[in-house]
Amino acid sequence: MSPEFQGFAPGMMRLSHLLVAVTTAFAALPAASVAVAGDREISRLTSFGGSCKNCELAGRNMSNARITGANFTGANLTGASLRDARLFASNFTGANLTKADLRDSTMSGTSFTGANLTSASLKSTHAMGVTFSGATLSLADFSDAETSGTAFRGATMIGTVLRSATLRGTSFERADLSRAELRDVRAAGASFSGARLVDASFRSADLRGASFGRADASGASFRDADLEGAFLTAGVFARASFRSADMTGASLANARFDGADFRDADLSRAALAGTDLSNALGLTQNQIDDACSGPGTRLPRGLVPRTCRGNQHGSRQEFRAPPIPPLPPIPSSIRR
Repeated sequence: MSPEFQGFAPGMMRLSHLLVAVTTAFAALPAASVAVAGDREISRLTSFGGSCKNCELAGRNMSNARITGANFTGANLTGASLRDARLFASNFTGANLTKADLRDSTMSGTSFTGANLTSASLKSTHAMGVTFSGATLSLADFSDAETSGTAFRGATMIGTVLRSATLRGTSFERADLSRAELRDVRAAGASFSGARLVDASFRSADLRGASFGRADASGASFRDADLEGAFLTAGVFARASFRSADMTGASLANARFDGADFRDADLSRAALAGTDLSNALGLTQNQIDDACSGPGTRLPRGLVPRTCRGNQHGSRQEFRAPPIPPLPPIPSSIRR
């Protein structure tokens, strides 16, 4: 390792400028990360800043660390522990965090662009204004995580677990979430436009006003999901399950649903113009009567299209997702 930590902010713990001392400091961090004074346990908080590009930190214990304005571009943090860490305006672009432990961490204005977080644990993580664009997150665990204004654009998230996560204002545009587990997520207003969602599970998810435009969700499960005002335009939903889903006011225009299951789904005021439902399963005339058919609507044999009064394009524009808090500025030195 030739790089050194440089430019520590005033008031932060001053480690030696020599890299060997930095390495020693990391190695010396205890697993419990607490100091004992009498009968009281006192949390030990170590602060880091400056530059550690391409550093070798595999397996290091950095639990409870406060990392502010640091540059870990290309660093090797394989299997490192960052549990309960605070990551502010820092750069982990291209870093290797395979199997890293980031449980209960808090992140703000931090970049993991192009990083490798395969099989990393991010349970109960809080992320605001964080970017994972182009990152590899396959088999990572985001259960119970909370994100706001966070980007996963173009990320590889095959088999990623986001069960019960809260994803406010989060973008998964063009991401690969094949076989991902998103059961019970709260993702009102999230964007999955152009994403690959093959065999993903959104069962019982809150997807009000979410966008799935041009997404490939073949074989995905939306059973019992809330898709009120969602945007499914031009998407592919072959063999997908919408059983008992609430699709009130959703836009299904020009989407394909070959073999999709709509048993007990609520299609009230759903826009069906140009939608191919000819091979969909479980549709009834009552559902079609509640929906808004239009030019190009194709239905299973025996069902008759019906236009609806008022809004002929669904009511997606009437849905308003929860407001997103302003994001903290990211220093120009790490902005990409």
